[in-house]
Amino acid sequence: MNFEFKKMFFGEVVLILAVIGSAHGLAVMSLDIGSEWMKVAIVSPGVPMEIALNRESQRKTPVVVSFREGERVFGDPALSIGVRFPDKCFMYLMDIIGKKIDNPLVQLYKKRFPYYEIKATEDRNSVIFIHPDGMEYTVEELVAMLLKQAQEIAEKAAGQPIKDAVITVPPFFNQAERRAMLEAAKLSGLNVLQLINSNTAVALNYGIFRRRDFNETPTNIMFYDMGAGSTVATVATYQLVKSKETGEVSPQVTIKGIGFDHTLGGLEMQLRLRDFFAKAFNSAKKTDTDIFSNKRAMAKLFKEAGRVKKVLSANSDHVAQVESLLDDKDFKHPISRVEFEELCKDLFDRVTKPVEDALKSANIDMTNIDQFILSGSGARVPKVQQILLDFVKKEELGKSLNTDESAALGAAYQAAHLSKGFKVKTFLIKDANIFPIQVDFQREYELEDKTTGIKTVKRILFSRNNGIPLKKVMTFNRHVKDFEFYVNYGDLGFLNEFQLSVLGPLNISKVALNGVDAALSKYMAQDTEYKGVKAHFRVDESGILYLDEVESVFERSEEHVESAESQLESAFSKLGSTLGKLFSGSSEETKDDTQPEPKPEDSKKPSDSKKEDEKSQNVTNEEPKNTTETKKEMKTVTVKEPLVSRIEYLDLPQLENDEISKSAKKLKELDEHDRARLAKAKAKNSLESFIVETRDKLYRDEYEKATTEEERTNFQQKLSEVGDWLEYESDDATTEVFKSKLSDLKKLTKDMFERVREHQDRPEALKALTDMLNISDVFLGQARNVSVDDQVFTDVEMKTLENLIADTRKWLVDTLQEQNALTLSQTPKLTVKSIGEKLAGLDREVKYLLNKARFAQPLKKKTEKEKKPNETNTQEKIIPVNETSSADANATEAELNDGAEGEAKPLEVPEIGEQTAEELKLTTEDSVTPSPSAKTETENDHSEL
Repeated sequence: MNFEFKKMFFGEVVLILAVIGSAHGLAVMSLDIGSEWMKVAIVSPGVPMEIALNRESQRKTPVVVSFREGERVFGDPALSIGVRFPDKCFMYLMDIIGKKIDNPLVQLYKKRFPYYEIKATEDRNSVIFIHPDGMEYTVEELVAMLLKQAQEIAEKAAGQPIKDAVITVPPFFNQAERRAMLEAAKLSGLNVLQLINSNTAVALNYGIFRRRDFNETPTNIMFYDMGAGSTVATVATYQLVKSKETGEVSPQVTIKGIGFDHTLGGLEMQLRLRDFFAKAFNSAKKTDTDIFSNKRAMAKLFKEAGRVKKVLSANSDHVAQVESLLDDKDFKHPISRVEFEELCKDLFDRVTKPVEDALKSANIDMTNIDQFILSGSGARVPKVQQILLDFVKKEELGKSLNTDESAALGAAYQAAHLSKGFKVKTFLIKDANIFPIQVDFQREYELEDKTTGIKTVKRILFSRNNGIPLKKVMTFNRHVKDFEFYVNYGDLGFLNEFQLSVLGPLNISKVALNGVDAALSKYMAQDTEYKGVKAHFRVDESGILYLDEVESVFERSEEHVESAESQLESAFSKLGSTLGKLFSGSSEETKDDTQPEPKPEDSKKPSDSKKEDEKSQNVTNEEPKNTTETKKEMKTVTVKEPLVSRIEYLDLPQLENDEISKSAKKLKELDEHDRARLAKAKAKNSLESFIVETRDKLYRDEYEKATTEEERTNFQQKLSEVGDWLEYESDDATTEVFKSKLSDLKKLTKDMFERVREHQDRPEALKALTDMLNISDVFLGQARNVSVDDQVFTDVEMKTLENLIADTRKWLVDTLQEQNALTLSQTPKLTVKSIGEKLAGLDREVKYLLNKARFAQPLKKKTEKEKKPNETNTQEKIIPVNETSSADANATEAELNDGAEGEAKPLEVPEIGEQTAEELKLTTEDSVTPSPSAKTETENDHSEL
């Protein structure tokens, strides 16, 4: 992120307003997975919406997985393997996920990459790859591996486990492809909060940083996203809307229209260059071998074509070159941008078609588009930009979006919104359903000759560009027996022939309903009306169609008995409602057909008034039993009986539980194998590093002095022995063997490293102890120079410190003499640990006295104050100062300042570093623990310190 982006991000717009609950476990991730690259973004406490770096510290990772010699490799290392062994490296998997083997895109995939061995699965007729080593992987399994890799990247960046994710998919993904992505995510262990369309994620990312630019007037933006595999044009409308539920006014992005091209992208341009270079190499006649028959040579040319395509985006010409391309023959060929554009002429002719389709779908023209924004790496091609600029007739094309990361960041914002751990500023999304969905069913009808015929009825369930998420209830009101209906795609006249064939089977699913006739037998009786079968459909935020429930509905009339109390309560309720409307100034007229409108008082006749008085008197004299009279009325009651529905997917059958378990087990074994391999590699590297570093240290001066010649010879012999084993015999060794050998070497050299460490750290430790002794001497001298009236220390306390200083000095002198008598290769007598213990003892004793000097009152004055005025006992009562609590000490200090003959002067002591012992990283007692002399003091004094 640049500075301006961060400033806008943190200061004005977004993201995290509040974090709910504990910080751990709140992180969420997004994954923008395309044909060629995937980008991972995270949102975690303290890291608002950031791109996660992979192992190579790159912001995007190739969508590639390779298998070689029992190792599974991802990303850039997998690409390197793919150049040498292309049939062992699987890429561009998003182009064929969720498709059957006969889909035109699968056939195109086989043509583009002929070195893959592909066959159909037995149960679903989908794609399965056969590895040269005999392994078989479905597309969903390979995509699941990539999702797992993305999860590990996110977890490493966040520093905590992550389960929840929002994943981008192309907007033209159909129902089968979206369900296949969910199956892959399930195999990877990710909990998908939402599958968000990549164009919608880009539009959201654009809007969240410009929310102040929008108002009630719609703003139309067109996003043109040309990626590696496909191109999508989107008309998005931004405006402020008021929520019906909360009344809050928030910005909303609405997807109005979408146009797309499945195969227009950078990949096709790169393949054109690859084939151009291959033909040029064959034309040079450097070898008799046809380069098109050599998969490794074609893989090298494919990689070089990708590099040349990027260079030609900024340069008018370049030279393609590959060393030892085929049969040890080098390849070198110049190419200009004009030649490249001629190779892709038919592709450039298709650049504006998605824009036209998007405008037609949104039912607007280019004059209504306020801004045209480019996105995707393919849009960097100069020819593409020039064609678009001429078509849209704008002054310039918008390039304000980060073409690589906008979708990932938009999805990350949505992940934070859907997560329970974060609260973000509301930005509403109203996505569009591209493919209309209808329900087809058969119904009997009576012919003129009294026979029964059957006709097929089609009803639109969700129209094209319906906003999602969306719910709808469809009623089948003439079916009295168990029946079936089909869910299919509706009118697809807006698709061309190729797009229609790519969509696959037009039948999505078949639904069989059971229990219709049983429900009729159960509820149909007198005064009961059959209202039909109601099916509740839903398209969720991910664009996936669900049948939530199916039920038979009946209405019947029941006699409802209403007591007088209920009638009175109802009357008061109606009266309150009427009065409320009157006082609220409602302009709506409300009529009550159950009571006549009362006449004005002055219009009553005297005789009428007399009759009313008599009637009122009669009512007053009525017996109380009339107050319990009940009112009978008929009410309509709705009865619902759930039906059993069995769904069979016709476009792409769902994975059975056994297949899911089998695939999950296979992936788990691969994960465990990878972890074991990494652990083994780490243990091997640690052993190798220790051998190299120790060999180097043996020749350093400090290590030679700390060891004998015999020890060094022994070390060298053992290191050489393990080093030779590591180089020639360790291929089949386990992780435990590497760790064991490293442990043995560390035990062997432990004394040497400790001696060197002692000799290196001792001078600093001795200096610290000497400084502490000098400080203690100065402190003790000043304490003894304090006058009797101001003295706060007892003789026992000062004597204790004096003895401790003397003992420490004597110990230091004696131990130093013993240490000086030893050679550097012998075990030290004066260790850093023992020096630290002595230093800590002095530090503890001086701090104890220093704390007392800060709060305690002089002994003499304290004694005088504690004498009672009428005390007759001639024996002086002395209360030790150590029995004074911190609260008493504060009170005593206040008394001295208030009423004593002279203020108590604080004891002047030198500054003592409180971290002296800690700086040496010693394991000693706490520095505020009472001194040995304080063992006879009260516990109250200890707690005060």
